[in-house]
Amino acid sequence: MQAISRRSLLGGFALLAAASSLAAAAETLTVDAGEGRVTFSRFASERGKRPAVLVLHGSRGFDLRPQAYQRYAKALTADGIDAYFVRYYTPADEQAFRTLTTRETREAYETGRFDAWAARVSSVLSAVLAGADSSGRIGLLGFSLGGYVAAARDERVSALAVLYGGMPDKIAPQVKHLPPMIKLHGEADRNVPLASGEALVRLGKSVGAAAEIVRYPGKAHGFDFADNGPMTADAVNRVAGFFQAQLNVA
Repeated sequence: MQAISRRSLLGGFALLAAASSLAAAAETLTVDAGEGRVTFSRFASERGKRPAVLVLHGSRGFDLRPQAYQRYAKALTADGIDAYFVRYYTPADEQAFRTLTTRETREAYETGRFDAWAARVSSVLSAVLAGADSSGRIGLLGFSLGGYVAAARDERVSALAVLYGGMPDKIAPQVKHLPPMIKLHGEADRNVPLASGEALVRLGKSVGAAAEIVRYPGKAHGFDFADNGPMTADAVNRVAGFFQAQLNVA
């Protein structure tokens, strides 16, 4: 069992958590993993033994519009599910993204890092499942790049939600299992084409997973971050409802 280290959460992120009126306070945790420790923040629902969802950020991390990520944490904790914001980048990754100046070089770098990032997420998953308050059920929620990382092959994952992400081309031929999945995608997405999301759903179905895609007409990449309108509310509610059903929340 991996040991989780705790420290008090101070500074801007704590202020944002308070401002979003989350029912549970966030705490910062760390766990040993390949390439160094992984830092993650927990929003606890505090309902005895309970399921959890690991939230995986897009390419710019949680610091880009954190309130948007926190909408999902608030909905999950309200449904009795702990939410963990996993910072899967290493310091070397952060340095690389500061120096990679073109889309092509960034995408090439990301392609070479998917397996390592998925392994770091799996280390967090192991630690969360070993916790005294874990029900043994866990899901992954990935946004954009985090959606690609989430669509990995850890068979302990009970449910998968991917927003405007897909499956890395080099990994897709190796996939023999995926959990029940919901895929949300804007039809006007130019960063990750809708076809990539549709391909992920087809892949899920081909390996026997229950998989559905929800298309948002006229919406671009990260539509739920750009505004707080009806389609954003629909996305948050769909994701929370999906995890509530799939993770057997009492």
